[in-house]
Amino acid sequence: MSGEVVVTRFAPSPTGHLHLGHVRSALEGWRAARQAGGRFLLRIEDIDHTRCRPEYTDAIIEDLQWLGLDWDGPVRRQSEHFDDYRAALSRLDAIGLLYPCFCTRRDIQAEIARAGGAPQGEMGAPYPGTCRRLSAAEREERLRSATDYAMRLDVGAALKPSSPLFWRDGETRVEAEPTALGDVVLARKEMPTSYHLAVTVDDALQSVTLVTRGMDLFAATHIHRVLQALLDLPTPYYRHHALLTDASGRRLAKRDRALTIRAMRAAGMKAEQVVQAVSTGSLP
Repeated sequence: MSGEVVVTRFAPSPTGHLHLGHVRSALEGWRAARQAGGRFLLRIEDIDHTRCRPEYTDAIIEDLQWLGLDWDGPVRRQSEHFDDYRAALSRLDAIGLLYPCFCTRRDIQAEIARAGGAPQGEMGAPYPGTCRRLSAAEREERLRSATDYAMRLDVGAALKPSSPLFWRDGETRVEAEPTALGDVVLARKEMPTSYHLAVTVDDALQSVTLVTRGMDLFAATHIHRVLQALLDLPTPYYRHHALLTDASGRRLAKRDRALTIRAMRAAGMKAEQVVQAVSTGSLP
């Protein structure tokens, strides 16, 4: 990244209050930007209208300010930028890389079980490709009657022909393994994007040069790198950090309500104590 302006971002989903794991990612990005004289951005990933709440967005902003973290420019809310994602989706559709999927989760689980199971990773088992095998006539018929469906990326078609793809993760050059996640969902009938598409488009539109996030999202980077290549988008550097865990070794999550920043503030902890705990791994 020599000579390049460092632009990082923190991109939480407002489905609950911030916890210590979130703070770890926010601090990583904020420090990287501030130490390099770069820019730190705040993005709210609120495309899941069934789980995201405006009050959680407000709480995220308040907690970050309480921790002493500032950001540059306005907050980007994904729910206000669906046209950006529609444009990217249209490009992929125009080159024949999308297909509609009518499978429910139960259908997918049953198909995987019939096939003898599949290895489970951080992002779940890969989709077995059931609807990819439908004929054009079958797809049209199903589309006319379907109450819901997903648009999936045909990864196999996207890779033919294709040279190997790489990204830089810290000091390591990583070769992407696009098929590891199968044909991922990029949109749904009533939602013009998914996490994978939105995060890839946003990082490019916001000129993000360094993505700092937890190792739980490492696997997702394989498909993000593919989308960058297909959409002619730049590839940022990545720095996937270790996840914070409790005394039993279990990773922190939103279900650990006692470890939310909101709960710690209510218990009388100081912002400096929270930052120190995250920085040293000495969790309360």
